[in-house]
Amino acid sequence: MKFTDIFIRKPVLAMVVSLFILLFGLRAFSELNVRKYPEMRNAVVSVNTTYFGADADLIQGFITTPLESAIASADGIDYMTSNSAAGMSSIQAYIRLDKDPNEVLTQISAKVNKLRGQLPPQSEDPVIDLQQGEQIAAMYVSFSSNTLSNNQLTDYLTRVVQPKLVTVPGVQRADILGSGTFAMRIWLKPDRLAAFN
Repeated sequence: MKFTDIFIRKPVLAMVVSLFILLFGLRAFSELNVRKYPEMRNAVVSVNTTYFGADADLIQGFITTPLESAIASADGIDYMTSNSAAGMSSIQAYIRLDKDPNEVLTQISAKVNKLRGQLPPQSEDPVIDLQQGEQIAAMYVSFSSNTLSNNQLTDYLTRVVQPKLVTVPGVQRADILGSGTFAMRIWLKPDRLAAFN
């Protein structure tokens, strides 16, 4: 008599054993340890520098290009994108999936701090930010006004709307895109000022 003959003579026993194996497999699958999967990290390091009153060409030549050269030498960067606008330089360094984002952030911070003395003295210190996860906006809200100018609308959004949006549960960040911050560069003539006391 073979072992398989028992299941042929007793089909109920065969069904019970099959169901037991199926239930045991489902329970094992539901408790599968997630750490067995490879760890994937999607991280971006943003370096933003403000230089009020400077045009886009000045920002590109004196801030964005030197910072890009310094950041590109950091180990673990997949690719970079940059944007130079009036009064603002923005650089995004996308980190390779197999690299530790905090380690790359430390390297980038050291390289940016080393270059700080070569940036224009009137510019603000570069702000370095590490963002992990998907960098996709969930919602865009457009604002326009028939009575307010672009600068006044930006001021209203910064003072009133943005703080309220940030306090909504589930909102991580609320950015103002395309803001029109007013800036002016003035060179005073001391002799003319002295003439007017």
